[in-house]
Amino acid sequence: MTRGGQPKTRADGPERRCIATGEVQPRNGLIRFVVAPDGRIVPDLLGKLPGRGIWVAASRKALEKAVLKGLFARAARQPVDVPEDLIASVEEGLADRVVHLISLARKAGEAVAGFEKVKDWLAKDQAKVLIQASDGSERGKSKLRPPPGKGSFIGCLTAGELGLAFGRENVIHGALAGGGLTTRVVEEAAKLAGLREKDGGSDRRKGTKTR
Repeated sequence: MTRGGQPKTRADGPERRCIATGEVQPRNGLIRFVVAPDGRIVPDLLGKLPGRGIWVAASRKALEKAVLKGLFARAARQPVDVPEDLIASVEEGLADRVVHLISLARKAGEAVAGFEKVKDWLAKDQAKVLIQASDGSERGKSKLRPPPGKGSFIGCLTAGELGLAFGRENVIHGALAGGGLTTRVVEEAAKLAGLREKDGGSDRRKGTKTR
């Protein structure tokens, strides 16, 4: 929490420089990599692996540039082995991370699924974040609007992935209440959306309202 009692934002954390873009930004918006003892580049999605961190912006374009231009070796100042499936493994890991965090929120009573439950939470201002499956019906999804504010919409997960989070086969609509878990879900989902570039690109997905 900040001194004013407001939840911390992504901009409140330490900053790091992306090896692909050269931009300095809060590390919560970057993906950390380390060099394993065998010289292999390994994503550190939890930020706990030992070693000097190599930071890349959470976007497919930045990761592709880092791989194609040999920027990991330059940053590590040594020869490194970059797995061919590095980007795919990062995307898969981030998806698993978001699903896990939403599942934790559900077990804590901070998340609900289903059109009627989500609609009720939105009407009562209990929902701080609207989650909708990327492969759900656009007509059905348009009937629910995200709460106002940045980071109030997540649309980078499939119905199957959301189903895993809520213990069902498929889920189209979900919602999160406020709290620490929600902050973590939003941060990790923003990274995943960057890897899945087609998600998070519209005003709706940014959590703003359009007329």
